[in-house]
Amino acid sequence: MRIYKAKDYADMSRKAANIISAQVIIKPNSVLGLATGSSPIGAYRQLIEWYRKGDVDFRKVTSINLDEYRGLPQSDPQSYSYFMHQYFFDHVNVCPQNIHIPDGMAPDPQEECRRYDTLIQACGGIDLQLLGIGHNGHIGFNEPGEAFEKRTHCVSLSSSTIEANKRFFDNEESVPRQAYTMGMRSIMQAKQILLIVSGEEKAEIVKEAFCGPVTPQVPASALQLHNNVTLVGDQAALSLIPDGGIDE
Repeated sequence: MRIYKAKDYADMSRKAANIISAQVIIKPNSVLGLATGSSPIGAYRQLIEWYRKGDVDFRKVTSINLDEYRGLPQSDPQSYSYFMHQYFFDHVNVCPQNIHIPDGMAPDPQEECRRYDTLIQACGGIDLQLLGIGHNGHIGFNEPGEAFEKRTHCVSLSSSTIEANKRFFDNEESVPRQAYTMGMRSIMQAKQILLIVSGEEKAEIVKEAFCGPVTPQVPASALQLHNNVTLVGDQAALSLIPDGGIDE
């Protein structure tokens, strides 16, 4: 595992964007696994800036998003489809037919999960998977549990995840209780994983995930088993990582 310690959120975002842009420059038809939430917004803004300058071209890129709320249409401002268009897709030249996000309005959840797994395989797998980490160690919507979920699945959100996400909705009752998420196998099969994290409130879970045991109670801990993971975090988020505890 490589760790890049950033000064702050802006520096973290630039470092993450550098890694993503390098992937696209080296392989223009890269398959990018993309994430939502507050953590990647700065990286997306930096990528947009470099695109406008002509430094990076997304025309041949395929994007596969990690997750989506169940029950929200793409037009809903709180859907992850809406988020991705607002913060990234509408500002770069990713081809619309190459954008893939779980269908929150699919009538059959099991069929939608099968469709998404088949799609990932048809794309040849993911070249670079971008991730954040939740306060309880979830990645995507892979919540703490008794076993790692391997495939795309429809999950009931934990109370801590609902609490963390309610700031985006009018109230807690408006937060969807279920979501589709890419499974741990698809995530772990990505050729490269980029995890970004910022803020003192994430320091404890970062330490638990990367200095503790591998356990489905902390889903992000599985990343310890991947051979190509880069962790980019600001000083606050990495403050509890002991010196020498992880290869940098």
